[in-house]
Amino acid sequence: MYRIITVEREFGCGGGEIAAKLASRLGWKVWDHALTEEIAKLANVDCAAVERQEEKVDGTFHRLAQIFWRGSYERSISQSPSEFFDADCMVQMGRQVMERAAAEGHCVIVGRGAPYIMRGHADAFHVFLYAPYEEKLRRLRDSGRIAGDPEEMLKTIDRDRSLFVKKYFHADWPTRSLYHLMVNTAVGDEAVILNILQLMRTLEKRPVEAITSFPEHGKLV
Repeated sequence: MYRIITVEREFGCGGGEIAAKLASRLGWKVWDHALTEEIAKLANVDCAAVERQEEKVDGTFHRLAQIFWRGSYERSISQSPSEFFDADCMVQMGRQVMERAAAEGHCVIVGRGAPYIMRGHADAFHVFLYAPYEEKLRRLRDSGRIAGDPEEMLKTIDRDRSLFVKKYFHADWPTRSLYHLMVNTAVGDEAVILNILQLMRTLEKRPVEAITSFPEHGKLV
């Protein structure tokens, strides 16, 4: 029985919104912004400081993780906790929060390396969402929530995610062999959700081992 769903996504494909709708349909908790809040608590950083950075994209390697966490922890002149909070800390704390969420079950975890962290859980169902460029651009423009140039963000954010996964999980992004299902969100949110639920129910009728092995190019350590 699946008790965890991880949703990895291309930037702009609507993955966060679809994950929230899926969690609502199931009556489960969605760990998206809530995950950022828990990381902030662990790091002793005001969540408002994280939220102020939600739409920022930084190309410097030591802060690539902000793409996953919807926030970044800026260094400041003062000796604040955020000065010492980097991507290494974020991955470690993110793992702790995700493992606690997994222990409770009935949760949908969005991005942040969740498919890689949860890969050893037999009760985790992994989804990757993607979309054509024009569809992603349309969704971003329609959302009205993007501060910055959507076209530039589409060029850079997924590249940064790929570098993040390579550094911290020693894998290609996306690692196709990791996912139970990869869906083009251009078919519509409802169709995506129905596909996820249908395949989950189908697989629950027969034993499914946790996905723990990968081709050499996608090996995790």
